[in-house]
Amino acid sequence: MTVSAKPRPTGHPGYSETLPGQEESAEVARQLVRTALAAWHLEDLTDSGVLLVSELVANAVKHTNSRLIRVVVSRPSEKWVRIGVTDKSVVMPEIRKENGDNLPTGGRGLLLIDALATRWGTDRYGWGKHVWGELKVEDEDA
Repeated sequence: MTVSAKPRPTGHPGYSETLPGQEESAEVARQLVRTALAAWHLEDLTDSGVLLVSELVANAVKHTNSRLIRVVVSRPSEKWVRIGVTDKSVVMPEIRKENGDNLPTGGRGLLLIDALATRWGTDRYGWGKHVWGELKVEDEDA
């Protein structure tokens, strides 16, 4: 199945896309983040934003049985960019505790999200959840 990014504003300002719950959707999600950040002239957040959405999509695909996921890129305020993925699993994500170098390679997604995002969280719904990370927009004068 081929998926393509068709960014559509979902509020002021925001971008979202419903994608198959498949690994291939990560590239479309990355393009959605690039498009939104370019539109907002926040290209300096691109590397972190792309990696953040990649991990969020990978977690949704790997740890849920959602046939579809929804990627949302928004600006809750001038100081924040929020990148999130919604799925239909009610299982809440948990960071695995680091135990030296014994953490399996597959258990580092939320640790990476925690390191990349200034803050992150999960919004629970009766039918699923929305896991998000926020990147702080640095002052141009700083």
